[in-house]
Amino acid sequence: MSAHYNYTDTYECQPELKKLVRAQGLYQGVNKADAMAKKTGDSGRTNRRKQILEAAQRVIRTEGLAGITTRQISQEARCSEGALYVHFNGRLELLLAMLEETLPTMLGPLEVLAQSVEHGAVHTNLSRALEGIYRFHQRATPLVAGLFADPELHAAYRASLSSQGKGPRLSLKVLENYIAAEQRLGRIDSTIAARMAAELLMSASFFRAFSEPFFGTPFRPTWKVYHKQLLAAILPVSKASRG
Repeated sequence: MSAHYNYTDTYECQPELKKLVRAQGLYQGVNKADAMAKKTGDSGRTNRRKQILEAAQRVIRTEGLAGITTRQISQEARCSEGALYVHFNGRLELLLAMLEETLPTMLGPLEVLAQSVEHGAVHTNLSRALEGIYRFHQRATPLVAGLFADPELHAAYRASLSSQGKGPRLSLKVLENYIAAEQRLGRIDSTIAARMAAELLMSASFFRAFSEPFFGTPFRPTWKVYHKQLLAAILPVSKASRG
């Protein structure tokens, strides 16, 4: 491969990543309400909103999503129930905000992965990305699973994702394009189906994140060991790319 090969000219992941970041415009925790609060200098309002969302997450972790009430959330947040309505129009909007604001945790690792083509060891790059994806799944999966017990919230969340262009397909595309770019460089076996490999990696992460809390038993080997074995099995790389 020529030393002057410029992956940014052909690497398709960059526009996909930009689309992902735009679609999930909560990157670095900035949402519309927070941006408005910053413009007005109302940091107390922003902090209170954040506290309410964090309280909602704690209640859901202990009580589950089904039947959660604004009274429970306000008690956990140590504020009046009316204070919740200063920041949210109601229970549905509050829970939607809480669900949506778990998404930014996957963007950082994917951004780093997109910029790592041709640099570093392939498995090291993918390992770093999978660690971030797994942390995201650990946090988001219990919340998303609870949606099946609340059809109204489920429908609203699904509509929100659709209208904003969010969803797993964009994250999968970042993984797929990274694998394809490294294949063009000869650093990953060219006979591997990039899309299938991306789906297997993402699915394995989700399965672990769902199954461990569901059964209440840690899987063996640990994710730290398992995901490296997974990479070795799914994506054979050249000796020069192993690091």
